[in-house]
This record gives sequence, C-alpha cells and structure tokens, in this order.
Amino acid sequence: MAQSIFPVDVPDFKDERNEYDRRYKRSVKWDAEKGDFARDSANRMVECDGKESFFQWCFKIAQTERYRCLAYPDCIGTEMERAMEDDDEKTVESMVQRTVTDALMVNPRTEYVGDFEFTWENGRMHCAFFVKGIDIDDAVRVLLS
Repeated sequence: MAQSIFPVDVPDFKDERNEYDRRYKRSVKWDAEKGDFARDSANRMVECDGKESFFQWCFKIAQTERYRCLAYPDCIGTEMERAMEDDDEKTVESMVQRTVTDALMVNPRTEYVGDFEFTWENGRMHCAFFVKGIDIDDAVRVLLS
C-alpha cells in the first residue's frame, strides 16, 4: 500500500493574536502640548506604562485625519474634515461622535467610547469624551479642540 504524502492529522492553528492584542504594552510618553515625545533632563525619551500608552494612542488617533498619512492603514484615524463641512452644529456633533467612536473601537483594547460633550466658541468646536479600556478600572476623559 502506498503511503500518502499529506499528513493524516492536521494540527490545530492557535490564533494568539487576539490575546496578544488585548495586553497593554509600554511605550514612549507623548507630550501633547509640545507635539513631541516627552524627555527627561538628560534629553532621553521617557517611557510610560501600557495603560497610559493606550490613552495616548486614543488621543493621537482622534486627532489623526484618516487617509492623510500613507504609513497608516485605512482603518486608522478620523474623518473630522468631512464632519466639519456641515453648517448645522448638531449634525457636526453627530458626525464627530460617529467618526471618533469608529476610530477608537478599532483597537481591541477599547471597551467603550461615550459621554460626548460639545462646546462652540466663535464657530470653533471643542469636544470632550470618555474612553475606557478593557481591564482598566476608570474611563479617561479626552479633550479635542
């Protein structure tokens, strides 16, 4: 009898990606006011823990325009420019809420995005919302101007 060249028992594929993607990884701290990495007195970049890194990611993604940077895949960023085109403030608020929520929920660590608050000053919108990560006790407030 001829022996088959194909294995009889095919091993199960274990997808560890979902488990890995839910862990918070440390990163370099971002200084939002300076728009650059945070540095210590010796001009070395400062590290932050994984949970702070996650919230920094949320802030940066909410401020990144989708399709603008070729280095990012299409699922990264928001469509703020499109949302701001409408003349009606309530429509703009609805579109901003949708695009920010969609952008942040791409991350498997995001549990929810909500409690949006909008204020308008001289035609300029300011937005605040809460983001909660999985396995993080408290939600963090994110401010966009």
